Amino acid sequence: MSGGHGHTHGTVDPTLATTTRGIWAIKWSFAILAVTAVFQLAVVVVTGSVALLADTIHNVGDAVTAIPLWIAFMLARRKPSARFTHGLGRAEDLAGVAIVLIILVSAIVAAYEAIDRLLHPQPIALLGWIALAGFIGFVGNEAVAVFRIRVGKQINSAALIADGYHARTDGLTSLAVVIGALGVWLGFPVADPIVGLLITIAIFGIVWQSAKAVFTRMLDGVEPEITAEIRHAAGHIPGIRQVLDVRARWLGHRLNTELDVALDGSITLTEADAIAIQFEHELFEHVPALSSARIRVRPYDARSDAPLGDHSGPPHAGHHHAPAPVAIKGSLAGAVVEIIDTRQGERLRVTLSRAIPGLKAVAIIQRAKDQVETLELVARPGAPTEFLSSAAPEEPHEFDARLRLQLGDRTEDLPFRVVEPRTGPRPQTD
Repeated sequence: MSGGHGHTHGTVDPTLATTTRGIWAIKWSFAILAVTAVFQLAVVVVTGSVALLADTIHNVGDAVTAIPLWIAFMLARRKPSARFTHGLGRAEDLAGVAIVLIILVSAIVAAYEAIDRLLHPQPIALLGWIALAGFIGFVGNEAVAVFRIRVGKQINSAALIADGYHARTDGLTSLAVVIGALGVWLGFPVADPIVGLLITIAIFGIVWQSAKAVFTRMLDGVEPEITAEIRHAAGHIPGIRQVLDVRARWLGHRLNTELDVALDGSITLTEADAIAIQFEHELFEHVPALSSARIRVRPYDARSDAPLGDHSGPPHAGHHHAPAPVAIKGSLAGAVVEIIDTRQGERLRVTLSRAIPGLKAVAIIQRAKDQVETLELVARPGAPTEFLSSAAPEEPHEFDARLRLQLGDRTEDLPFRVVEPRTGPRPQTD
């Protein structure tokens, strides 16, 4: 049996709500930065400070980045059409690229001005005004940074978050202008262009960080915690015997997912559809940024050893809402650690960010009274990135532990902590 099921969550279009909030954040942050930049530019004209000029250039650039973001959010509000069947949410990725380029160009211009002033020194005046302008630049940028990052996280916009961190760095560099003015006042005139160069180096760092975030989204990259949470949601649905495949990608700041699940082949089409609908509701509760879920149903193959979301068999003693997945990073690989239900009972599962042939994994759990619990992890056949414990972790499921990865002579211990929910057992979705 096979089939598909799709769902759009809620009665209000979530894209419309989030883009409206994004546009609201952009308008206010643009106004704040515009006022800040105009004041700083006036002080630059009077004083000739190259450090303040570099800071002003970046503040102007930061204000200008609001334009592609505003355009992207407006395009994202358009309904899907026969040509753009998924809508225009990807315009936000293009806006992210534009933002990165704007930041890069502004950093290059500031670097040129600072180097030119080092080679051709010029006197600067009104040091008190320079320091005041730098402080105002810090206040304005930090206000915008907090605003953009907070709203960006609320609506899951990588472009808006990247723009917020850029504003935060500009705020810190504005404080460097104050330090430069102090250096000149103390008798070190080269302090002004040197601070300008330091500001430029800091902005190049933001270019790199923002580019990684934006291009990861453009290449359909998602956080491993998201796919782990999608799989975890299946464990709350009676009737789902196996999660066969999970695919997810961002369209702007909304998440789309497609997944295959296995159900018992003896159930009716109506029963399968009811399970799919229940799974959709569970997914939207677990992943708030989710915009759509496409679920394809397959018959369950008992020969597979994949972990299952099966609650139809005998209940496990002390079953409860499992702890949230834990993401850890190491030099060998990143990983997501979680406790899941299988046909054999609860198991510890580790999902690596990449397959590593020959890798051995062990979970070392620290229990009370200096007791240590060791769980051997074995790679699942056909899924080299997934390791599953051969035994259930002991209760309680709240502990400090280490994931020990061994590849040849190389060993790496990655610490992590598992915390049980405080809200008690999770009710089943009707």
